[in-house]
Amino acid sequence: MKKDIHPTYELSTVTCACGNKVTVGSTRKNIKVEVCAACHPFFTGKEKVMDTAGRVEKFRRRYGKKAQGGDT
Repeated sequence: MKKDIHPTYELSTVTCACGNKVTVGSTRKNIKVEVCAACHPFFTGKEKVMDTAGRVEKFRRRYGKKAQGGDT
């Protein structure tokens, strides 16, 4: 293996937008992220419900006539 071509691997601090800090090993000194396991809706159980019915209805209004008329 060649000497002096690899970056130094050191302990780094990952900081989330929610304020959570985690120490990991990385070649970068400080890493900033927007979402982590402490604030992600999947892990916290506080999922946001999206208006999927409105999206489906919008899709059907836009493309429903074309899809129904094209099959026959």
